[in-house]
Amino acid sequence: MAESAREELSALAAIFCGPGEWEVLSHSETDGTVFRILTKAEGLMGEDVPLELLFHLPVNYPSCLPAISVHSEHLTRAQSMTVKEKLLKQAENLLSEPMVHELVLWIRHNLRHVLNQPETGSGREKCTFATGTTVDGGLWMTLLHLDHMRAKTKYVQTVEKWASDLQLTGRLMFMGKIILILLQGDRSNIKVPES
Repeated sequence: MAESAREELSALAAIFCGPGEWEVLSHSETDGTVFRILTKAEGLMGEDVPLELLFHLPVNYPSCLPAISVHSEHLTRAQSMTVKEKLLKQAENLLSEPMVHELVLWIRHNLRHVLNQPETGSGREKCTFATGTTVDGGLWMTLLHLDHMRAKTKYVQTVEKWASDLQLTGRLMFMGKIILILLQGDRSNIKVPES
């Protein structure tokens, strides 16, 4: 990891020094550093929206963009993805220099405007990162109960495709007339039903 990246991590730890604001989740000379920043930004109605920003700085950062995940109980998955895309687009302008603090400041000031824009899904990513980084609270599991299944073969194929697309693992269980789906994967890929 570059000296500038090490200095940035030290600075971030000093800036985000409140309870739970900063946590290094993993660090390795081969996979880089994964850390979480908890912050707040102004939402559409002027309310404080808590944001959990997960950054993965690869070993060649800042020459390569960081991987970014955005989580918030106040945002839909689509809104979180839009915020992530806008952060990555902003990061492209800061390539080759430490950028995490700039990105956090940018989203604090611009979340309201980002949420006001129509959602776009470019799906483009720069650089490849090690997959399967499990962080506390990042791996989720859910159990779904299905009322019925008309075309079993087609339904099973559809569920398998969705699980694969979302990088989820799981089991489809038939117990008499009870049909259950157990899914496990990244928190952002498992939608929690609103009550």
